[in-house]
Amino acid sequence: MNMIVSDFQCYQNNVQHHTEEISFQRLIVRRGQNFSIILYFKNRGFMLDMDKIIFITETGPKPDLSMGTRAIFSIAGSNLKSPWIALIKSNGANFLEVSLCAPPMAAIGHYVLKVHIESFQGPVLAYQLGEFILLFNPWCPADEVYLESEPQRQEYVMNDHGFIYQGNKNWIRPCPWNYGQFEENIINICLKLLDKSLNSQVDPAMDCALRGSSVYISRVVSAMINSNDDNGVLNGKWSEGFDDGTSPSEWNGSVAILKKWYATGGQPVKYGQCWVFAAVMCTVMRCLGIPTRVITNFDSGHDTDGNLIIDEYFDNTGRILENKKKDTVWNFHVWNECWMSRKDLPPGYGGWQLLDATPQETSNGVYCCGPASVRAIKEGEVELKYDTAFAFSMVNADCVSWLVYGGKEQKLHRYTNSVGNFISTKSIQSDDRDDITENYKYQEGSPMERERYMKALQKLQPRGYPEHPRASSQPAGPLSTRGGGPLGHNSPTPPQAVSLKLKLTQPAYLGLDINFVLQTFNLAPQFKALKVNLSAQSMLHDGSPLNVFWQDTAFITLMPSEAKTLPCIIPYSQYSEFLSPDKQIRISALGEEKNSSERFLIDKIITLELPSIVINVLGEAIVGQLLTMQVIFQNPLWEEVGDCVLTVEGSGLFKKQYKIIIGILKPQSKASVTIKTVPFKSGQRQIQANLKSDRFKDIKGYRNVNVSPGL
Repeated sequence: MNMIVSDFQCYQNNVQHHTEEISFQRLIVRRGQNFSIILYFKNRGFMLDMDKIIFITETGPKPDLSMGTRAIFSIAGSNLKSPWIALIKSNGANFLEVSLCAPPMAAIGHYVLKVHIESFQGPVLAYQLGEFILLFNPWCPADEVYLESEPQRQEYVMNDHGFIYQGNKNWIRPCPWNYGQFEENIINICLKLLDKSLNSQVDPAMDCALRGSSVYISRVVSAMINSNDDNGVLNGKWSEGFDDGTSPSEWNGSVAILKKWYATGGQPVKYGQCWVFAAVMCTVMRCLGIPTRVITNFDSGHDTDGNLIIDEYFDNTGRILENKKKDTVWNFHVWNECWMSRKDLPPGYGGWQLLDATPQETSNGVYCCGPASVRAIKEGEVELKYDTAFAFSMVNADCVSWLVYGGKEQKLHRYTNSVGNFISTKSIQSDDRDDITENYKYQEGSPMERERYMKALQKLQPRGYPEHPRASSQPAGPLSTRGGGPLGHNSPTPPQAVSLKLKLTQPAYLGLDINFVLQTFNLAPQFKALKVNLSAQSMLHDGSPLNVFWQDTAFITLMPSEAKTLPCIIPYSQYSEFLSPDKQIRISALGEEKNSSERFLIDKIITLELPSIVINVLGEAIVGQLLTMQVIFQNPLWEEVGDCVLTVEGSGLFKKQYKIIIGILKPQSKASVTIKTVPFKSGQRQIQANLKSDRFKDIKGYRNVNVSPGL
């Protein structure tokens, strides 16, 4: 008996294993689930009582039985003991159909499948049947990434597009994103990313053996998305100037980034910021089979010294100063959650785990963060692995504002609920936004939230961190809340004799003057004379201050219970040259009473709005048939802009990014282009578009398209 050929039944197996979106041409299966192959023989069929068949699977550079990267197993009932399983499904005249199953804890990655066949009194025949890829299996109850809900599996594993939320807590902007985890060659790139990791470079055999752990894989991927320690996927840059690469705000999706990294032999792609890091990590993790979603935290703390407090410094004009501790409050920060059990933690801390690929602080000497149990963050269990204390500070640190004047520092306010607002992610199988703040912390100001905060603080103090002011019996200063937004957010001052408020009088659009008012109200029965210093400066979304470009001083007198409104205008001509790529402006007002040392600070973060791109699909979308779409866009400025480029993409619709050189757009002009493509995948798809110029980088638009199967 000679075996002449094998059939891996890629189509049937891949459909059953939910990998048909990746390929029909190669076998890609999930652990803990059966897949079938057929062996064809010459001369005669397989005889169970005369023939012995042994299967061998191998992965990694040095397959080893003891490490779990090599398995030897036979038909069920044989003397060979292995977690891998083989069962005969059908035994014909010249073929044998066998069902194979990898254990639900097997290492993921590339595998080679071999077979040894020994006939009665005949030689042992050895064959290499071929290669296959093994992935995590959220459909398998025994897999540590098992997710019970099918709608959640469809959203967090199978959906190849979505939204990442940006802006600020009072103006939450959905940014469309093409994850594209099933696009051509992405699976190979994701596995190559694992091979390029520091762990793999040091001990490739052990690295492959550990790839059965979702905790291990998630930490490796978190480190490899950034390039701080290795040749990871993305270079991060938060300062201005992206001429030698791509501005983070220009990206529409992960596919172009991952393919560029792969094509250049693993050279980091320029540039990324938090939402780009998180989006690319989402692509990789979903491709490998780990349920993943992208999370945005508005007013996100970056606590560099681990004392759960963010210090912010201001001068006597209200201008925010560079922080000597490097503590900041990011207007928004984006990370990932991955679903997995946590056998390394006490019971009850599995489920969603925070992972952050943005290189903020090191974890065990490497720039990665997590997985930190979301439940552990909420409960203040900051000692649990990994990086839970840092994650806790991102959503629940305090802020203290300091006035720097005459070489001295004066404490102005302590804000107890300013960090961690409107924590957001895309809804399941919907374009709506879900607010999941309650997953991370109890309601601000509630006894439960206070208790968890104090628990976290007490757990951190034995590590040598300074005692937090809140731990003392006496308050360290007035309590207040704060945040930012183009719809008129203010940092309300605590109860005091005079109330100040900043309010926009109309929406703030890029290219237009900013109109706002300072509202004052005397709550006291005495006359009040105020001096208010007003200023405006550009901000990066990570909280870093840029130059002040506008200042004013107002002297206001108020009779008892009197209110006054001071109108203010910041002309476009005054802010246009100072605007950051994030289009965020901080307006502040620092007030003081005559003959009093008391000062009070309010601020407003404004995110300038841009018009959206409109995409019209002309006709029905059908696989294999030409589809025409019209893309309409506008220059929002009252000045000519140049170097305009329109980028369009969409998984299942375009084989690669579609770039159109527009050139010059006249002031306030509208334009449109017609694009033709041939869809190659059916189902719900999304078109993402971005327009950049020499004056702005991120006019966005999207359109959902339902593609029907072809004939």
